[in-house]
Amino acid sequence: MSSHQDQHTARQGRTLALVVAGTMLVWMAAQWLGPRLGLPVRYVFLFDFAALAAFVWAIVVAFRIWRTNRHDNER
Repeated sequence: MSSHQDQHTARQGRTLALVVAGTMLVWMAAQWLGPRLGLPVRYVFLFDFAALAAFVWAIVVAFRIWRTNRHDNER
């Protein structure tokens, strides 16, 4: 694997980690703040669905990173 590909994979991994950690923090904050601010339940579900979408994106990116590394190691 070339240095450029290594850097690209590392950048994708860092982005993936930031998205997962950030999503978890924002979701937890929304769950904590929602009742305290008196938000309707539909807004809580909106945060839940946004978090699920971010996690689905993260799974897709993680699979792509894994597949790329597996393909490069087979050569």
